[in-house]
Amino acid sequence: MTETQSRSPEFVQSLERGLAVIRVFDAEHPELTLSDVARAADLTRAAARRFLLTLVELGYVRSDGRLFALRPRILELGYAYLSSLNLPEVALPHLESLVAQVHESCSVSVLDGDEVVYIARVPTHRIMTVAISVGTRFPAYATSMGRVLLAAQPEQWLDGYLGRTELRPMTRRTITDPERLRSTLHRVRSQGFALVDQELEEGLRSIAVPIQRPDGSVAAAMNLSAHVSRGSSESIRRELLPALLDTAKVLQQDLRVPVRSPNRTR
Repeated sequence: MTETQSRSPEFVQSLERGLAVIRVFDAEHPELTLSDVARAADLTRAAARRFLLTLVELGYVRSDGRLFALRPRILELGYAYLSSLNLPEVALPHLESLVAQVHESCSVSVLDGDEVVYIARVPTHRIMTVAISVGTRFPAYATSMGRVLLAAQPEQWLDGYLGRTELRPMTRRTITDPERLRSTLHRVRSQGFALVDQELEEGLRSIAVPIQRPDGSVAAAMNLSAHVSRGSSESIRRELLPALLDTAKVLQQDLRVPVRSPNRTR
């Protein structure tokens, strides 16, 4: 069955193409020509022009006549999703309290496709070369929160993920073998937390735990990130995991989500 055949009769292809035009803009490509957009979105120049001019008229895109760029109003589209969740709002005070306690950056993210997207964050000092804020995305396989979220997925979904995802080395330590990653995810599922040692960026360690729904399924993940100068992976686990688990438990109580205490042993 082809992709087209699998779509429902109600599928609106023009909406799909319009969203594709929006998605071609990113931090590396903040301004694009008409030809750039058409090529990146796999559209004809005429179609890309119509979508871009519509977005300009709606106030989501600006143009100087040659280059196109997103306008701040595009944030409304993401905010509509975030504002429909009570998790970021409820989580923020807990993140702030945890950061004040352990003096490391704390974040909450959800799984979106094959990536994690940050929905709440309280930083301390900057320890990554890439600035992280609400809306930042990273490949799930190379992050502690991503592994918590991947480990919560059914095996059939995980089979598909490992089959379609290119496990690119973010650093020399990144797990790039699918079966090794699967084994790591099984361990994360069993122990109830994930610790990633310099796989996303050299010098960065992070530890994450799940935020669960009433039925025990995982809704989101929360982590703490620390520079390697803080200590070994074992000391990170020993010093940060208890406070992280306690915060997750209180957060879930506020969300009326009971927590299961994971096995803290390796």
